[in-house]
Order: sequence, then structure tokens, then C-alpha cells
Amino acid sequence: MDSAVVRSVRAGPGCRCGGTEVCEATQLSAFCAGETVAGSRGNASLRCARPQRSPWAPAEPAGPSVVPEEQQDLLPALDLRQERPPPRVSKSFLSLLFQALSVLSAPIGDVLLTVYREVCCIRFLLTAVSLLSLFLAALWLGILYLVSPSEDEPTEMLTLSEYRERVHAQGQQLQQLQAELSQLRKEVCGVRTANSERVAKLVFQRLNEDFVQKPDYALSSVGASIDLEKTSHDYEDTNIAYFWNRFSFWNYARPPTVILEPDVFPGNCWAFQGNQGQVVIRLPGRVQLSDITLQHPPPSVAHSGGANSAPRDFSVFGLQVDDETEVFLGRFAFDLEKPEIQTFHLQNDPPAAFPKVKIKILSNWGHPHFTCLYRVRAHGVRTSEGAGDRAVGAARGSH
Repeated sequence: MDSAVVRSVRAGPGCRCGGTEVCEATQLSAFCAGETVAGSRGNASLRCARPQRSPWAPAEPAGPSVVPEEQQDLLPALDLRQERPPPRVSKSFLSLLFQALSVLSAPIGDVLLTVYREVCCIRFLLTAVSLLSLFLAALWLGILYLVSPSEDEPTEMLTLSEYRERVHAQGQQLQQLQAELSQLRKEVCGVRTANSERVAKLVFQRLNEDFVQKPDYALSSVGASIDLEKTSHDYEDTNIAYFWNRFSFWNYARPPTVILEPDVFPGNCWAFQGNQGQVVIRLPGRVQLSDITLQHPPPSVAHSGGANSAPRDFSVFGLQVDDETEVFLGRFAFDLEKPEIQTFHLQNDPPAAFPKVKIKILSNWGHPHFTCLYRVRAHGVRTSEGAGDRAVGAARGSH
């Protein structure tokens, strides 16, 4: 028998049919001619289906169905087989695997994304470093190409011994240059010292000697003096400020003898009334006069802002022993635009010796009240008394 239909069999827990349904066993060998069931691990798969009844078939009685004894023996085995649940190990493992993969997919994706970003960043850095290296290499090559090597640099490679010899030679040259520099420094110091001493001597010599480079016989230290009887009166101011000048110990006016002193500075002068006057200088002996020198401070050092009190036009006379005979020696003009010391050559030809000399001031540079004389110098040659008398007689004969 190939197939058997068991009717009115009690449904087991694995069957989806009702109590009155028919179960068809497809591969039960025990039920069909004592053969073994073909299936997986002795489990029978039962397929339940409703019986195909004809709608015109008579209804079966609703009483309990009768089960044969052979089939009743097989019911417990079928019930046990139907009550066993199917194995779900593979399905549970796959579901757990899928759940684990779904849970781990998010962090794994984040890790992979981070790794990708780091790799991209490292690649960018490597690319930037490579480009920068190429740029620096190109720049260095350009600099080496543009900057030409100096001519002093040796083109050939030197050995160590040649390099040492060259360094030694340069060291010797440097020592020689240092020795020459020291010698030159000593020579410069010596020349500077000699020049300093020479300049100092020249300065002191200039300070000590007369700038005119001629002997001065109108100097009080050699015996010259002023003939006050033939000299103009001193200037007297009528202001109250000069009231005390009438007393000798309060007199600020300088006497005419000041023109015979070498000290010349602003204010240290002899002033006489008006723009015309005269002074007679008694020489230390008979002198053949050759030159007369007048000195007046320049306008730049004057306290009043000018030198209009300086003499301008003047005449020079030589006086004889009797003080009556005057010999005209020349007329001159003192120029403020020229140096403060001005020397004038006298017209004493043939030369005559005079014991006195008279300086007659004819005008000044514009001062309305007085004229100042700072220093007068008389130059010439001093003679003996006999020679002076013979010179005076010759002068009288010529006149």
C-alpha cells in the first residue's frame, strides 16, 4: 500500500487541523507496508488538508469515529513526533549575527571614515611637502645660476697641505701688516707731537711778540710818556652818572697814558671831547720815525653796537727839541673795514730823528660827543744825540 489515509485521528500539537480533519502522511514507511520514513532525522512532515467532500454527499453521523487498533498503536508515536518543536538554532544564530553586525556597523563605519580622513590628510601633507621641496630646490638652483661665483674663489680643489700653506702665508702677511700699522701709528703720533709742540711754540711766540713785527717806541714800558700840556683834555660827561668821576678814586675815565699800554679791550681807551683833538707822545729818545700804527677794536666786539667813536682822518708831525718846530710826516685815514691794527708809512725822507711825535685827529666815524684812542705805536730807528742833531739840521736846511 503506497499511501494511507487515517481518518478521525486526534490532532497533535504540531498540526494545524481540527479534531475531525484528515492528516496525510507522505513518507511514513511504518504505516505504509512497514517501510521506514524518508525525511530528516525520523521527523515526519505532515500536511493537513480538509477532505474534499461533495456538496451532495450525505452528512456523516456526528458520533465518535472508530479508529482501528493498528492505527491506535501508531498514535502515540505520531503524537510524540508532532509535539517536538522544530530546531531553530540556525535561525537564532543568524539573527544574533545580523543584530551584532547592525550594532557594530555604526562604529565600524565611523572608524573607517576617520581612517579615510587621516589617510587623505596625510596624503595632502605629503603632497604639500613635496611641492614645497620642489619649489625650494628650484629656488636654490636659480640662485646658484644667477649669482656668479667671485673671481677670488679658487676654482680648483685644494688639498689639505696646500690649504695649510696658504693659511700660513696669509697669517704671515697679516702679522707684517700689523707691524707696519704699529710703526705708522708711532710715526703719526711723533709727527702729531712735533706739530703740536711747534704750533704751541708759534702760538706763544705770536702772543708774546708784537704782531706788527716792528719795535714800538711809543710804549710806556720803554720810557715813553704823554706831554699833557700839548694834549687835548679828557672827555667829561655832564650826566649825573659821571658826577663821581670828578674824584680821582671814583674816576672811571681813562687817562691818555692808556694809549701807551699793550692792553687793548673794549672800553680801555682815552676819550677826548668832540671829533677833533691831538696827543703828543714823548719818545724815550731821538727816533727816526718810519711808521705809525693805530689800533681800535672791531665793531663786532663793541658794546655800543658800532665803532663810530674811532678816529678816521689824522695827521702825524714830528716835534723838535724846542717844541716849536713841527715837521709834517703825512695824513692818513683809519678804515673800520680793514683789520683792527693798521700801520701807516710816514713821509720822513731824508730820515730825521725826533724826540716827540704829535698825532692830530681831524675827524671820527660819526660819534657826536667824543673820540676814542686805544693804542698808538711809533716805529723807526733810535739814534744818538749827535746824529739826531745833524739829522735835525739837515731837515731844517731842506725845509
